[in-house]
Parts: sequence; structure tokens; C-alpha cells
Amino acid sequence: MKLDEIGINAKKSEFLVSRLESAKKNEVLTACADALIEEKDRILDANACDMKNASSMPLPIQDRLLLTIDRIRAMADGLIEVAKLPDPIGEVLGMEKRPNGLLIGQKRVPLGVVGIIYEARPNVTTDAFGLCFKTGNAVILKGGSDAIFSNRAIVSILRETLHKKGVARDAVALIEDTSHQSAVRFMKMNQYVDVLIPRGGAGLIRSVVENSTIPVIETGTGNCHVYVDESADPVMAEDIVVNAKTQRTGVCNACESLVVHESVLQKILPELSTRLDELHVEMRADSQALPYVKNGIPATEDDWGREYLDSIISIKTVNNIDAAISHINKYNTKHSESIVTSDYFHAQQFLNEIDAAVVYVNASTRFTDGNEFGFGAEIGISTQKLHARGPMGLKALTTTKYIVYGTGQIRP
Repeated sequence: MKLDEIGINAKKSEFLVSRLESAKKNEVLTACADALIEEKDRILDANACDMKNASSMPLPIQDRLLLTIDRIRAMADGLIEVAKLPDPIGEVLGMEKRPNGLLIGQKRVPLGVVGIIYEARPNVTTDAFGLCFKTGNAVILKGGSDAIFSNRAIVSILRETLHKKGVARDAVALIEDTSHQSAVRFMKMNQYVDVLIPRGGAGLIRSVVENSTIPVIETGTGNCHVYVDESADPVMAEDIVVNAKTQRTGVCNACESLVVHESVLQKILPELSTRLDELHVEMRADSQALPYVKNGIPATEDDWGREYLDSIISIKTVNNIDAAISHINKYNTKHSESIVTSDYFHAQQFLNEIDAAVVYVNASTRFTDGNEFGFGAEIGISTQKLHARGPMGLKALTTTKYIVYGTGQIRP
């Protein structure tokens, strides 16, 4: 199907989907979840083709690409969880009476047609569909070539189920042309697409931001930091850093950089570095921290701004909280940052002065996630400041319009 045809069909289906009642949307989402399980062999066969083509790719990419029965079941469970969530569409956000008697309020409505460009992860296909459908949006998906067979199978199953349930199948569409040229053309389809959301590496996100004529919600890369303050509890600090770095290394909310107050280097780093070394984490430390780091190697300036997505962490020494905040704000990607401290005032300063979508006190950065925040599935982590910021659940896929009730008023 040609791109313009996909856009035209999505625009037509947008109106139909926006009119669906919550009960019908939930019924369809549950049916789609059942269909994924029923057609699991079809999905696994398609995924096997992708995995064969990805055999020479790095293991973290292969892991993100791989589908198993358990992962398909998790995708289905995600749709059911979205079905259980409250429907934000139609919510009235306040109503005020003006002196002239007009009642003016805001009502939550769908965005329209949402475009999503993403890499590697087939589970994004069902997450994106579920969230967009629940919020009355049509969605056009543009996955990468590495997952084309998996995405094609999943979208086919979703479209078949929509049709069986009497709903416009073009509420979800996949652009099957995986070329760069088709991606660039998609980014300029502002006559059909209301908002574009990229999910992937820094290169993909930069390309979308620079080339799109469609408004973009930027989901950012994650150069996330944990700052160990001078008053930090050593055991807590070790546990948080180990979790933030190693619980899952190839994700955007993993800790990539450790910042340590100089007064606790000797107290914190020897034990912490031993634990990280046992977990095969490469540690790149500055000259002050290096003597306390087991099997550490010297860090370079390039390390401070790196999102490794790998078993590597940088270690920076600072002499006070102001220096920690300055370093983090200079090199971070506005994603997730954490402080480990027993000092209330330092905690509040960190919360107030760090420029990021999510800021933690005494907790791992790995909690930046739609499910962990109680939003169900997420469409991504927005690192920008307009429209949405942080994990993007259902409400982030809506906009508002003013509704005004009158009794015949005219403006004098």
C-alpha cells in the first residue's frame, strides 16, 4: 500500500475510532489480546525470520528483537491492562462560569492520527496500538527492517480482529517499506498525521526531529546519573547503583554515569566496584576515583555524555552538590536522574535544580516506566517540555478542546 493511501485511510478511520464508546474499545482490545495468543505460532514463525536475519547483530539488539511465548503473552496482557484503565476521552477538566453567564471548560479529546517510528522491539507494535486505540486515535506504524516480519504478522492479526469486531481496520496500519526514503516521506505527511513519536536510538530521534514537518514528541535517549552524596548510606547507594546499572543494561532508564562526592570515595567505591566487576561491568573513572575502583580504566571527556546501553559505567568525582548538579545538567539527556542522600536539604535542592523528566531521591532510575508509574503500557519516555514529559501513558495521547455553554449570549 502506498504511503498516501495509508494516510488517507488512517484519516478516515480516525473519525470512526474517536466515536467508539469505552466498552466497545475495551471489548476490541481484549479480542486483540486473545488473537495474539491464538495466533502465537504465526508470530513466532515470523519472528524466526527476523532472528535469522539478525544473527550477526549485537546480542542486546537480538534480545530486544526476540519473541517467545512468554513475551507474546506479555504483549497480550499489556492490551488487557490498557483495556482495564480508565478511558480519559471525554473527561471535562473544570468548568467555570463567566460574568456574562457563559460556562467555559476543557474536554479531553484524541490527538487524531498518531505516527510512530521505532526500532527493533516488536512489542512496541502492540503497545502503540493499544494506547492509541484506547484514546480514540488511529496509528500508523513504521518499524525497522530488523523486525519487519514480526511487525507484519502482528499488525495483520490486529487488523483482522478489528474487522471481525466491526471496527475500521485502518485504525492501525504498518508501513512495510523499510527504506530510509519512505521514513523521510512519512515524516512529511502532515496533511494526514497529527503527531509523530520516534522510539529508538539517538540517530533515529535526531533524524525525525530534523526532518519532520509533523509536530514531534521527542522520546529521548537516556544518559542517566546516580549521584552518591556525602551523607549517603553506603549499602543503599551500592544497591541502587547496581540495580540501576545491571538490572537491564540496554534500556534508556539504566544508569550510565555514577557521580560520587569526594569524601565518600574510599567508603563507597571499593565494595561497589567489586560488585560491579563481578557482574562484568566495565568502569571508566576519573583520576580521583580510579585508585578505589577494582579493574577500573581511565575515563575520557567523551564518557561523560555517553549512553552506553551496555555493561559500562562512567564514574565522576565532585566536591559538593552544586558541582554534581552542574555536571549532570551539562551532560544528561533530560531523562532520569537520582540522588542517594540522607540530607533533606540536598534532596530538595537536587529535585528543584536537576533538569530532567524524572528526578529521584534514594531510588533506582529503572523505575521510569509507564507500568511502574501506574499508567499501564507506555508509548515512550518524553524528554521534551511541551505537551508531555516523562512516561507517556493514555493522557499523553490526548489533547483538549474548549467547550462553551451559552444561553444566547452575543458579544457587545
